[in-house]
Amino acid sequence: MIILTELNKPVFKPGDVVTLKVARMTEFGAFLDAGTGRTADDILLHKVQQLHSVAVGDEVQVYLYNDPKGRLTASMRLPQMKEGQIARVKVLNTSRDGAFVDIGAERGVFMPFSGMRGNLKKGDMVWVKLYRDKSGRPAVTMEVEDEMRRASRPATEAKVGDTVTGSVYNFTDQGAFLLTSERYIAFLHLNEMIKRPKVGEEVTARITFVRDDGRINVSTRPLKEEAIDTDAEKIMVLLQGRGGKMPYSDETGPEIIRQKFGISKAAFKRALGRLFRSGLVEQREGWTYLLKNNPDEAPVPANDETV
Repeated sequence: MIILTELNKPVFKPGDVVTLKVARMTEFGAFLDAGTGRTADDILLHKVQQLHSVAVGDEVQVYLYNDPKGRLTASMRLPQMKEGQIARVKVLNTSRDGAFVDIGAERGVFMPFSGMRGNLKKGDMVWVKLYRDKSGRPAVTMEVEDEMRRASRPATEAKVGDTVTGSVYNFTDQGAFLLTSERYIAFLHLNEMIKRPKVGEEVTARITFVRDDGRINVSTRPLKEEAIDTDAEKIMVLLQGRGGKMPYSDETGPEIIRQKFGISKAAFKRALGRLFRSGLVEQREGWTYLLKNNPDEAPVPANDETV
Protein backbone atom coordinates (compact mmCIF):
# COMPACT_ATOMS: atom_id res chain seq x y z
CA MET A 1 0.00 0.00 0.00
CA ILE A 2 1.68 3.18 -1.23
CA ILE A 3 0.20 6.52 -0.08
CA LEU A 4 0.77 9.80 -1.92
CA THR A 5 1.32 12.93 0.17
CA GLU A 6 0.06 16.41 -0.72
CA LEU A 7 3.36 16.91 -2.53
CA ASN A 8 2.67 13.77 -4.57
CA LYS A 9 5.58 12.02 -2.90
CA PRO A 10 5.16 8.35 -2.04
CA VAL A 11 5.03 7.17 1.58
CA PHE A 12 5.75 3.47 1.85
CA LYS A 13 4.34 1.00 4.37
CA PRO A 14 5.59 -2.33 5.75
CA GLY A 15 4.42 -5.13 3.48
CA ASP A 16 4.79 -3.13 0.24
CA VAL A 17 6.59 -4.72 -2.69
CA VAL A 18 8.12 -1.87 -4.69
CA THR A 19 10.85 -1.11 -7.20
CA LEU A 20 13.31 1.54 -5.94
CA LYS A 21 16.56 3.00 -7.23
CA VAL A 22 19.84 2.60 -5.36
CA ALA A 23 20.80 6.10 -4.22
CA ARG A 24 24.08 5.40 -2.44
CA MET A 25 26.28 2.60 -1.13
CA THR A 26 27.82 2.11 2.31
CA GLU A 27 29.99 -0.57 3.83
CA PHE A 28 26.96 -2.38 5.28
CA GLY A 29 24.58 -2.09 2.35
CA ALA A 30 22.70 0.10 -0.11
CA PHE A 31 20.29 2.94 0.56
CA LEU A 32 17.26 3.10 -1.72
CA ASP A 33 15.69 6.39 -2.79
CA ALA A 34 12.27 6.68 -1.10
CA GLY A 35 11.24 9.42 -3.54
CA THR A 36 10.66 12.11 -0.93
CA GLY A 37 13.70 14.22 -1.80
CA ARG A 38 15.04 13.73 1.73
CA THR A 39 18.16 11.61 2.27
CA ALA A 40 16.93 10.82 5.77
CA ASP A 41 13.98 8.92 4.24
CA ASP A 42 16.20 6.59 2.19
CA ILE A 43 15.54 2.91 2.92
CA LEU A 44 18.34 0.53 3.86
CA LEU A 45 18.87 -2.65 1.85
CA HIS A 46 21.43 -4.42 4.04
CA LYS A 47 24.00 -6.75 2.49
CA VAL A 48 22.42 -9.77 4.19
CA GLN A 49 19.06 -8.89 2.57
CA GLN A 50 20.58 -8.78 -0.94
CA LEU A 51 20.23 -11.80 -3.20
CA HIS A 52 22.87 -10.35 -5.53
CA SER A 53 25.15 -7.31 -5.45
CA VAL A 54 23.74 -3.93 -6.48
CA ALA A 55 25.23 -0.61 -7.56
CA VAL A 56 24.22 3.06 -7.51
CA GLY A 57 21.54 3.68 -10.13
CA ASP A 58 20.23 0.08 -10.17
CA GLU A 59 16.47 -0.38 -9.84
CA VAL A 60 15.71 -3.12 -7.36
CA GLN A 61 12.42 -4.85 -6.49
CA VAL A 62 12.19 -5.19 -2.71
CA TYR A 63 9.87 -6.11 0.13
CA LEU A 64 9.54 -3.52 2.89
CA TYR A 65 9.27 -4.37 6.59
CA ASN A 66 10.06 -2.82 9.96
CA ASP A 67 13.29 -3.85 11.66
CA PRO A 68 13.37 -4.51 15.45
CA LYS A 69 13.77 -0.75 16.04
CA GLY A 70 10.71 0.08 13.92
CA ARG A 71 12.70 1.47 10.99
CA LEU A 72 11.49 0.76 7.46
CA THR A 73 13.91 -1.70 5.87
CA ALA A 74 14.13 -3.46 2.51
CA SER A 75 14.80 -7.05 1.46
CA MET A 76 15.14 -8.69 -1.93
CA ARG A 77 13.41 -11.80 -0.52
CA LEU A 78 9.90 -11.27 -1.85
CA PRO A 79 6.74 -12.80 -0.34
CA GLN A 80 5.20 -15.75 -2.16
CA MET A 81 1.67 -14.36 -1.86
CA LYS A 82 -0.02 -11.03 -2.50
CA GLU A 83 -2.57 -9.11 -0.50
CA GLY A 84 -5.97 -10.83 -0.79
CA GLN A 85 -4.46 -14.17 -1.84
CA ILE A 86 -4.60 -17.44 0.10
CA ALA A 87 -1.81 -19.97 0.60
CA ARG A 88 -0.89 -22.90 2.82
CA VAL A 89 1.99 -21.68 4.99
CA LYS A 90 4.10 -22.80 7.94
CA VAL A 91 3.63 -21.51 11.49
CA LEU A 92 6.94 -20.05 12.71
CA ASN A 93 5.99 -19.52 16.35
CA THR A 94 3.02 -18.79 18.60
CA SER A 95 2.21 -16.59 21.59
CA ARG A 96 -0.77 -15.56 23.71
CA ASP A 97 -1.55 -12.84 21.16
CA GLY A 98 -1.42 -14.98 18.03
CA ALA A 99 1.16 -16.53 15.72
CA PHE A 100 3.72 -15.67 13.04
CA VAL A 101 3.68 -17.49 9.70
CA ASP A 102 6.15 -17.78 6.85
CA ILE A 103 4.94 -16.24 3.56
CA GLY A 104 8.41 -16.45 2.00
CA ALA A 105 9.44 -12.91 2.92
CA GLU A 106 12.28 -11.64 5.14
CA ARG A 107 10.08 -11.60 8.23
CA GLY A 108 7.17 -13.70 9.43
CA VAL A 109 3.71 -12.13 9.21
CA PHE A 110 1.49 -11.82 12.26
CA MET A 111 -1.76 -13.74 12.66
CA PRO A 112 -3.85 -12.22 15.48
CA PHE A 113 -5.52 -14.62 17.91
CA SER A 114 -8.92 -13.63 16.50
CA GLY A 115 -7.86 -14.98 13.10
CA MET A 116 -6.62 -18.34 14.42
CA ARG A 117 -8.53 -21.64 14.31
CA GLY A 118 -7.60 -24.42 16.67
CA ASN A 119 -4.50 -24.73 18.84
CA LEU A 120 -1.59 -24.01 16.54
CA LYS A 121 2.01 -24.94 17.21
CA LYS A 122 5.34 -24.28 15.53
CA GLY A 123 5.69 -26.22 12.29
CA ASP A 124 1.95 -26.57 11.57
CA MET A 125 0.85 -25.95 7.97
CA VAL A 126 -2.32 -23.84 7.69
CA TRP A 127 -4.37 -22.03 5.05
CA VAL A 128 -4.31 -18.24 5.45
CA LYS A 129 -5.29 -15.06 3.62
CA LEU A 130 -2.97 -12.04 3.51
CA TYR A 131 -4.54 -8.65 4.32
CA ARG A 132 -3.77 -5.26 5.89
CA ASP A 133 -4.74 -4.59 9.50
CA LYS A 134 -6.20 -1.28 10.69
CA SER A 135 -2.73 0.23 11.04
CA GLY A 136 -1.78 -0.74 7.48
CA ARG A 137 0.57 -3.57 8.45
CA PRO A 138 0.43 -6.96 6.71
CA ALA A 139 -1.38 -9.69 8.63
CA VAL A 140 -3.01 -13.05 7.93
CA THR A 141 -6.18 -14.84 8.97
CA MET A 142 -7.37 -18.44 8.76
CA GLU A 143 -10.87 -17.28 7.77
CA VAL A 144 -10.63 -18.31 4.13
CA GLU A 145 -14.05 -19.82 3.25
CA ASP A 146 -14.98 -17.27 0.57
CA GLU A 147 -11.55 -17.47 -1.04
CA MET A 148 -11.69 -21.29 -1.02
CA ARG A 149 -15.02 -21.23 -2.83
CA ARG A 150 -13.57 -18.96 -5.50
CA ALA A 151 -10.36 -20.99 -5.82
CA SER A 152 -12.10 -24.38 -6.02
CA ARG A 153 -13.42 -26.16 -9.09
CA PRO A 154 -16.35 -28.59 -9.44
CA ALA A 155 -15.55 -32.27 -8.99
CA THR A 156 -16.93 -33.26 -12.40
CA GLU A 157 -14.23 -35.90 -12.93
CA ALA A 158 -14.51 -37.42 -9.45
CA LYS A 159 -16.04 -40.86 -8.87
CA VAL A 160 -17.32 -42.58 -5.74
CA GLY A 161 -14.53 -44.78 -4.41
CA ASP A 162 -11.71 -42.55 -5.68
CA THR A 163 -9.04 -41.53 -3.16
CA VAL A 164 -8.23 -37.84 -2.69
CA THR A 165 -5.78 -35.95 -0.50
CA GLY A 166 -6.48 -32.50 0.88
CA SER A 167 -5.80 -30.18 3.81
CA VAL A 168 -8.36 -29.06 6.36
CA TYR A 169 -9.18 -25.36 6.20
CA ASN A 170 -12.22 -25.22 8.47
CA PHE A 171 -13.90 -27.27 11.19
CA THR A 172 -17.56 -27.02 12.22
CA ASP A 173 -19.74 -28.92 14.68
CA GLN A 174 -20.63 -31.27 11.80
CA GLY A 175 -17.17 -32.02 10.44
CA ALA A 176 -14.18 -30.76 8.46
CA PHE A 177 -13.87 -28.96 5.11
CA LEU A 178 -10.84 -29.74 2.93
CA LEU A 179 -9.37 -28.42 -0.29
CA THR A 180 -7.97 -31.35 -2.25
CA SER A 181 -4.96 -31.35 -4.56
CA GLU A 182 -7.45 -31.33 -7.46
CA ARG A 183 -8.97 -28.14 -5.93
CA TYR A 184 -12.21 -29.90 -4.97
CA ILE A 185 -13.98 -28.83 -1.79
CA ALA A 186 -14.54 -31.97 0.27
CA PHE A 187 -16.61 -32.45 3.43
CA LEU A 188 -15.57 -35.02 6.02
CA HIS A 189 -18.41 -35.66 8.47
CA LEU A 190 -17.65 -36.49 12.11
CA ASN A 191 -19.18 -39.95 11.62
CA GLU A 192 -16.76 -40.63 8.76
CA MET A 193 -13.58 -39.90 10.71
CA ILE A 194 -11.25 -42.44 12.27
CA LYS A 195 -9.75 -39.58 14.27
CA ARG A 196 -10.41 -35.86 14.33
CA PRO A 197 -7.87 -33.98 12.17
CA LYS A 198 -6.50 -30.56 13.07
CA VAL A 199 -7.13 -27.47 10.97
CA GLY A 200 -4.28 -27.40 8.45
CA GLU A 201 -3.68 -31.16 8.64
CA GLU A 202 -3.37 -33.15 5.40
CA VAL A 203 -5.91 -35.97 5.08
CA THR A 204 -6.29 -38.82 2.58
CA ALA A 205 -9.89 -40.00 2.20
CA ARG A 206 -12.25 -42.00 0.01
CA ILE A 207 -15.01 -40.25 -1.97
CA THR A 208 -18.44 -41.43 -0.80
CA PHE A 209 -20.70 -39.01 -2.69
CA VAL A 210 -20.40 -36.46 -5.51
CA ARG A 211 -22.83 -33.64 -4.86
CA ASP A 212 -24.86 -31.67 -7.40
CA ASP A 213 -23.10 -28.46 -6.36
CA GLY A 214 -19.73 -29.89 -7.47
CA ARG A 215 -18.44 -30.68 -4.00
CA ILE A 216 -17.69 -34.13 -2.61
CA ASN A 217 -18.29 -36.00 0.63
CA VAL A 218 -15.40 -38.15 1.84
CA SER A 219 -14.60 -40.72 4.53
CA THR A 220 -11.44 -41.89 6.23
CA ARG A 221 -13.21 -44.97 7.58
CA PRO A 222 -12.77 -48.33 5.82
CA LEU A 223 -15.59 -49.82 3.73
CA LYS A 224 -18.55 -51.09 5.76
CA GLU A 225 -17.59 -54.78 5.97
CA GLU A 226 -14.01 -53.91 6.89
CA ALA A 227 -15.28 -51.28 9.34
CA ILE A 228 -17.53 -53.77 11.12
CA ASP A 229 -14.55 -56.09 11.71
CA THR A 230 -12.45 -53.17 13.00
CA ASP A 231 -15.24 -51.85 15.23
CA ALA A 232 -16.03 -55.32 16.60
CA GLU A 233 -12.36 -55.72 17.49
CA LYS A 234 -12.45 -52.43 19.43
CA ILE A 235 -15.42 -53.72 21.44
CA MET A 236 -13.73 -57.06 22.14
CA VAL A 237 -10.49 -55.39 23.24
CA LEU A 238 -12.36 -53.15 25.68
CA LEU A 239 -14.38 -56.07 27.06
CA GLN A 240 -11.27 -58.17 27.59
CA GLY A 241 -9.52 -55.25 29.26
CA ARG A 242 -12.44 -54.75 31.65
CA GLY A 243 -12.74 -58.33 32.79
CA GLY A 244 -15.47 -59.28 30.32
CA LYS A 245 -18.02 -56.52 30.89
CA MET A 246 -18.63 -52.90 29.93
CA PRO A 247 -21.36 -50.32 30.72
CA TYR A 248 -22.10 -49.71 27.02
CA SER A 249 -24.90 -51.24 24.96
CA ASP A 250 -27.55 -50.47 22.33
CA GLU A 251 -29.04 -48.07 24.87
CA THR A 252 -25.87 -45.95 25.28
CA GLY A 253 -26.03 -42.43 23.83
CA PRO A 254 -24.19 -41.60 20.57
CA GLU A 255 -21.89 -39.01 22.16
CA ILE A 256 -20.63 -41.51 24.73
CA ILE A 257 -20.10 -44.11 21.99
CA ARG A 258 -18.12 -41.65 19.87
CA GLN A 259 -16.00 -40.53 22.83
CA LYS A 260 -15.22 -44.10 23.94
CA PHE A 261 -14.88 -45.93 20.61
CA GLY A 262 -14.40 -43.16 18.04
CA ILE A 263 -17.31 -44.45 15.90
CA SER A 264 -20.94 -43.54 15.32
CA LYS A 265 -23.82 -45.14 17.21
CA ALA A 266 -24.93 -46.88 13.99
CA ALA A 267 -21.46 -48.38 13.45
CA PHE A 268 -21.36 -49.50 17.11
CA LYS A 269 -24.72 -51.26 16.78
CA ARG A 270 -23.64 -53.02 13.55
CA ALA A 271 -20.45 -54.32 15.18
CA LEU A 272 -22.27 -55.30 18.37
CA GLY A 273 -24.92 -57.11 16.32
CA ARG A 274 -22.24 -59.21 14.65
CA LEU A 275 -20.82 -60.17 18.04
CA PHE A 276 -24.31 -61.15 19.27
CA ARG A 277 -24.99 -63.37 16.27
CA SER A 278 -21.59 -65.00 16.67
CA GLY A 279 -22.39 -65.91 20.27
CA LEU A 280 -19.56 -63.88 21.73
CA VAL A 281 -21.49 -61.34 23.83
CA GLU A 282 -24.81 -60.67 25.52
CA GLN A 283 -26.57 -57.63 27.00
CA ARG A 284 -28.20 -57.26 30.39
CA GLU A 285 -29.65 -54.08 31.91
CA GLY A 286 -27.61 -51.71 29.73
CA TRP A 287 -24.33 -53.63 30.11
CA THR A 288 -22.55 -55.86 27.58
CA TYR A 289 -20.84 -59.08 28.74
CA LEU A 290 -18.48 -61.59 27.16
CA LEU A 291 -20.14 -65.00 27.24
CA LYS A 292 -18.41 -67.27 29.75
CA ASN A 293 -18.11 -70.18 27.36
CA ASN A 294 -15.77 -68.14 25.12
CA PRO A 295 -12.03 -67.85 25.75
CA ASP A 296 -10.59 -64.53 26.86
CA GLU A 297 -8.87 -64.11 23.52
CA ALA A 298 -11.98 -64.85 21.45
CA PRO A 299 -11.37 -63.94 17.81
CA VAL A 300 -13.36 -61.33 15.95
CA PRO A 301 -15.90 -63.21 13.76
CA ALA A 302 -15.55 -63.53 10.02
CA ASN A 303 -17.67 -61.48 7.63
CA ASP A 304 -21.40 -62.14 8.02
CA GLU A 305 -23.18 -61.63 4.71
CA THR A 306 -26.50 -60.98 6.50
CA VAL A 307 -25.21 -57.75 8.12
